[in-house]
Amino acid sequence: MADVRSFAGRSRTPPRRRARREPGEGGPPHGADFALASAQGGITAPAGFRTGAVHCGIKAVSSALDLAVLAVDTPASAAALFTTNLVQAAPVTISRQHIERTHGVARAVVVNSGCANACTGTRGLAHARQMAQETASAVGCAPEEVLLASTGVIGVALKIDRVVAGIRAAVLALARSHGSDAALAIMTTDRFPKEHAATVRTPRGSFTVGGMAKGAGMIEPNMATMLGFLTTDAKVSPTLLRQALRASAHDTFNAITVDGECSTNDSLFALASGASGVAVDNATYPALVAGFLTVSRELALGIVRGGEGATKLIAVTVSDARSVDAARQVARTIANSPLVKTAVHGADPNWGRIVAAAGRSGVTFDIDRATVHVGGTLLFEKGSPHDDAAPLAAEHLKGITVRIDVSLGSGGGASATIWTCDLSAEYVRINGEYRT
Repeated sequence: MADVRSFAGRSRTPPRRRARREPGEGGPPHGADFALASAQGGITAPAGFRTGAVHCGIKAVSSALDLAVLAVDTPASAAALFTTNLVQAAPVTISRQHIERTHGVARAVVVNSGCANACTGTRGLAHARQMAQETASAVGCAPEEVLLASTGVIGVALKIDRVVAGIRAAVLALARSHGSDAALAIMTTDRFPKEHAATVRTPRGSFTVGGMAKGAGMIEPNMATMLGFLTTDAKVSPTLLRQALRASAHDTFNAITVDGECSTNDSLFALASGASGVAVDNATYPALVAGFLTVSRELALGIVRGGEGATKLIAVTVSDARSVDAARQVARTIANSPLVKTAVHGADPNWGRIVAAAGRSGVTFDIDRATVHVGGTLLFEKGSPHDDAAPLAAEHLKGITVRIDVSLGSGGGASATIWTCDLSAEYVRINGEYRT
């Protein structure tokens, strides 16, 4: 029997600021006519959304929430990005079909944790369809207006009878005040829930963007994240919504990595209820992107900071590249290097590992023009080390937030940042015992 539980949650939001573009970041242009302000809550901060979360018995621990339903009061514009992995879970397949059939309209999202429903064949597809049908029946919409997401162990069948009971209980519990419960229900190895919200103020009025995400391992999305959900009460067409989702994901969910692994279940959804009455068109589109960027960046950095076994958040910035794509490629190679990540974990300012990773990235540059800084301390310049500065860099690496800056000296002026975390023995333990 599913039981409904309430858990306290909180959202961390940035101070009010005018919109502007940071170096290497996609986003709104300078001087855009809107402002961002903090907002309370997460996925249900925008008007028109309600959630219900339950423990239905997928997870063994009876106190662990493992299923959530996100419902919209009226049909909403919907957009989605999915994993680029060739092996795709049943909920990804069904959600892709649904959003294509409705041309970007949805009324609900149902999510379970503890079982990925991946590599489960026709049985898994049948279970995913049944989840959509049960949710649609309970909410009062067509099955195609339901999107699905699952996360957990691959190759295990859903306990569908428990899931069905959980869906019915979650829909009965739908409330705007249960957003934090949903953020808890989607977690697997996550150490903490990730939720965020922001208000966007425009001359036409204000609208809110909210979100929640889960992910701690198998993180290098190449599309979005493990599981991510964005909501807004702006009135947006499905076409503009998808455009904003893709633009904001590029420099947030697509700019993080924990272990370089792309999951079978990665999905990122966006829903727009229109309840604020503020319409988004080409003129106000930058405001929507800014709201999505603000919320997505907080969620994405939360995923990395809470990575499996992580003790440090690492920002790898590559500058003076010939193109942004080249800068991203070098930064991602450094961020995914086990040798760099373990050196950071041990507070070892081993600039040689950073240079070596850059050199195998596939991007051409002149090592005699390159520089490496760690925490603002110059360790390598024009082909020569600055080892006398190593103790200062080592002190920086002892902190929980680490900066690695590499200039390629290519003269192009392009830059990009990829966020990652350190690699610890705890990561090995978690993944060595994941199924057992």
